[in-house]
Amino acid sequence: FRFSVIKPRLPRYATLRSSTAPVMAHRNILRWAHWHSRVFWVEFDLKTEPLYFALSLKPTDVGDEQLSALSRAFGSGKLYSLHVNCDDRIQRAKSYANLKKELCRDLPPGCDVVEMASFLPEVKNSVVRGFFLRDNSVASLAERISHQVRQTGAARAFSYERDEHGRYSCQELWSARAEEARARYYVIPAASPERHPSELDIMNSDVFYRMEEARRVLEECSDTIPESKAVLEIVDHQLEACRYEEGFPIIVLEGLDATGKTTLTESLHKALGASLLKSPPQCLAPFRERFDSEPPLIRRAFYALGNYLTAAQIREESSRAPVIVDRYWHSTAAYAIATAVSGRVENLPLAGSEIYAWPADLLQPSLVVLLTVNPQERLRRLRHRGLEKTEEETQLEINQLFRQKVDEAYRRIRNPACVVVDASPAPDRVLHHVLSLIRSKCGL
Repeated sequence: FRFSVIKPRLPRYATLRSSTAPVMAHRNILRWAHWHSRVFWVEFDLKTEPLYFALSLKPTDVGDEQLSALSRAFGSGKLYSLHVNCDDRIQRAKSYANLKKELCRDLPPGCDVVEMASFLPEVKNSVVRGFFLRDNSVASLAERISHQVRQTGAARAFSYERDEHGRYSCQELWSARAEEARARYYVIPAASPERHPSELDIMNSDVFYRMEEARRVLEECSDTIPESKAVLEIVDHQLEACRYEEGFPIIVLEGLDATGKTTLTESLHKALGASLLKSPPQCLAPFRERFDSEPPLIRRAFYALGNYLTAAQIREESSRAPVIVDRYWHSTAAYAIATAVSGRVENLPLAGSEIYAWPADLLQPSLVVLLTVNPQERLRRLRHRGLEKTEEETQLEINQLFRQKVDEAYRRIRNPACVVVDASPAPDRVLHHVLSLIRSKCGL
């Protein structure tokens, strides 16, 4: 395999609207001399708890049971780990996405790869992502990995060995920094954190809580993604022209595809004489394919801005009539959280976490209805429709665990929370039920 070269560039501090202090702090976090301060986790089995371990500069006594657990998890073959090696978050996101694509495409038979990451306990935005490789192929990957690391600098690579005492150690395959030249670290088990560590990186990376945070991401990548400038111009134009006065109720319909949202929104539109909007708005349609191909950080920022554009449209329409909205912030957040948090439903942020809080600067709806149907009925409807599905919708079909996490994330969002409605009955019965909800909660 090969690593794509992403040319490093200086951070565009002059264009950012905040202090450079957080950027410098993050750089300090990523100084690789502090590897032994970090905790690592590897998702060998998405249905069980991750394996957590730390690194020590000196051999440490480890119990037989713990060594046995490490040995079972690491498995056979030659062992390696790759860690994205970039300070700039746009460059880091792209490097990680390219590395993942190339590993999946180019690894030889007999070599498998699982996602791993490291973090500083309780330190937000400290997660560094990478991959753990188990090589049982005929030819060792070490030479190829080391060569690519030297050529591109896109990642740092380590190999793992087990000594005569059963202890695991790791050593960098190659280092350009003399002070770190091939230091050996000993692998020691680490305690599981109270919360899944991916939670440290969700806020304003996977889910955005202020328009300026999402905007900043597109500003930072505007040199490499020209469409970013066009999107920002649309945002500036529409939000500048927007004025808001208290108007008619705003009803949002949420749910997975094939739960009946389209049918119900059209019916409510006619029954209430309401305006009908969709999120993301049509003005972003020309850019969706481009941003859907980008790493999550950039893709999520794009869709976050779509919510603010939808809010601007809601403000205008609600001055004249009730507004029905097909998806809004709940969808953006639920899918992002379920994707960012790997593994089990238990790994999701706890109910009541600030991650489920509505953005303070985003217009709130009057009522949010979450439509649900059982998985078998939803699949039947999807097959009947025969429409193309997004990558995430495809994941929903084949991955029950992901579907459960999306559903649970929907239910944990608060202020406003979703009102869950079973959409399995006939459409007219569902319409009657939702109209009763709207009349009781919105006064229509």
